[in-house]
Amino acid sequence: MRNYLNLIKHTFDFDTPDFVVDNLELHYQGVPILPLIKQFGTPLRLTVLPRISDNIQKANQLFNDAIKKHNYEGTYTYCYCTKSSHFSFVIEEVLKNNTHIETSSTFDIDIVRNAYQKGWIDKKTYILNNGFKRTEYCKGVAELINSGFENCIPILDNMEEMKNYEKMVDKPFQLGIRLSTDEEPGVDFYTSRLGLRYKDVVPFYKDRIENNPKVSLKLLHFFNNSGIKDTVYFWSELDRFVHKYCQLRKICPTLEILDIGGGFPIKQSLAFSYDYEYMTDEIISTIKGVCEKYEVPVPHIFTEFGSFTVGESGAMIYSVLEQKKQNDKELWYIIDGSLITQLPDTWGMNQKFIMLPINNWGNEFNQILLGGITCDSMDYYNSESHASKLTMPKFKKGAKQYIGFFNIGAYQESLGGYGGIQHCLVPAPRHVIVDRDANGNLRSRLFRDEQSSNSMLKLLGYYG
Repeated sequence: MRNYLNLIKHTFDFDTPDFVVDNLELHYQGVPILPLIKQFGTPLRLTVLPRISDNIQKANQLFNDAIKKHNYEGTYTYCYCTKSSHFSFVIEEVLKNNTHIETSSTFDIDIVRNAYQKGWIDKKTYILNNGFKRTEYCKGVAELINSGFENCIPILDNMEEMKNYEKMVDKPFQLGIRLSTDEEPGVDFYTSRLGLRYKDVVPFYKDRIENNPKVSLKLLHFFNNSGIKDTVYFWSELDRFVHKYCQLRKICPTLEILDIGGGFPIKQSLAFSYDYEYMTDEIISTIKGVCEKYEVPVPHIFTEFGSFTVGESGAMIYSVLEQKKQNDKELWYIIDGSLITQLPDTWGMNQKFIMLPINNWGNEFNQILLGGITCDSMDYYNSESHASKLTMPKFKKGAKQYIGFFNIGAYQESLGGYGGIQHCLVPAPRHVIVDRDANGNLRSRLFRDEQSSNSMLKLLGYYG
């Protein structure tokens, strides 16, 4: 039979734990979606918390296996980039796994304080402070250090930042430096605006840190915008970074951490393929090999994984409100939400996610265009990363058709402005969390109902 299920099974290696079709209905991360739709309705934002812990443990296993294989004398530490998703339930789930935190802005410091008050972290937890820092951000970092967070490490984005810590911190403290990487071909500029230039690092250390009894250089940070990928660009930048670590380590005995940002990729296509084990193995091998040439101790490895931590925990579920045939070739499915406001990556960055039907997998299929509910002509989705056309099940008028965007757990609310004013005043959707109880059984709970008209009008000044 020429149905949608057969199309997918004959096109992709579809039988994975992430996506399972049972009784012609889709399950995501082991969660049946249709019962949640019946209970909570659509549009529905979904977070599956167990997947967060699964990915953290996967990375821990990969790096520790590689360390053991190569007799690498350093350790591995997993840090989470809070900017990927600031939700409290995400932070709590992350920190259950003995992880650490990377911050990027002033208000992140309040999240750190809140996590400490709740008992999710202690004062030995590593708090890595990245980003360009205004005075208030530096002040918050200094207050953490002064209050006893012994592993709070500000990572310099520029040389002037150092002056704030020298004034504000009242005890000896550890420091990190971000190195400014070259950008990959095709970017509008050659070198990242973030971090110190390679040629400035050693002179800066000798001038400002080496003989400063208050400061010890502990960490070098390397960030690659394209993430950890098997490309000439990534390996050349990593090699250059490790060489600089070794040069600096020769004169700086306190330097002992390499912090790798950028992160592992996540599955954003059914055709996704990535050898995590090979990449991890090569990272450890590369670092060890360069250090042996310089005859310096290997560093401890820190990673800052954001999208990899939370991306595969998220989904956005919609109902198809109407089918519209606008000409002989183009059939539109109109959904009960907005891609512009609820999945801003798809519009602002041309990001492609995995889009699949929730039901009707036994139906025949057709090519479609997907339109959002706003009046904006840009509120549409017309292709996947693995295909130039969207294909969805056919359904008759009066029947129900649900679709989902999957692995959307990172950045959507941050970019879209969660709880604020959206284009055409489309409300933030109902948000449901799925986790496990003490017996390991799945359970769902409502985190936040759909945004109300009153909340928007209050923001706009209609109510006092």
